[in-house]
Amino acid sequence: MNAYEERQKANRRLGLKLLWLVGGSILFAFSLVPLYDVFCTVTGLNGKTENSATQQLHSAVDEQRWVKVEFTSNVMPGLSWNFHPKQNSVMVRPGQIETVLFEARNMTNEVVAGQAVPSVSPSSATTHFKKIECFCFVRQELQPGESKLMPLRFYVSPDLPQKVEVVTLSYAFFNAVKAAN
Repeated sequence: MNAYEERQKANRRLGLKLLWLVGGSILFAFSLVPLYDVFCTVTGLNGKTENSATQQLHSAVDEQRWVKVEFTSNVMPGLSWNFHPKQNSVMVRPGQIETVLFEARNMTNEVVAGQAVPSVSPSSATTHFKKIECFCFVRQELQPGESKLMPLRFYVSPDLPQKVEVVTLSYAFFNAVKAAN
């Protein structure tokens, strides 16, 4: 075999290896987000909570215990909204469904869309805080000067560790893609 044939064979092997690398990278990229979501759900990292209330149907209200749920809010730069909870905290019994309201007001003279991102602390409470209905599930759009009350229906699982007496739910509202007028 001459040098030219050896070089062609080596180039073919290199090309196949690079093709495998590109294919593996694409597969990794597509699987990264679902894997991250599973990781966050399992560990409670990043304050992610489950959005389903199906588990609540099987749990009873713990009449012997109270948990304080505090609410905080932030509006990120680039979103000219006022956003705040209507109450700073509520006392709930684990397993009891509660509804609280948040208010958002568009301070601009144009249509603006925002998306709320929740975070729960302490981290040991993230898997025990269950949102049934939340404005954070969908993008919110406000007309110029519009004010809107946004409900949050939730419950704290009775499986919440006994040492956790206070849970803080924090929302950060980010500017979403600007809505067309």
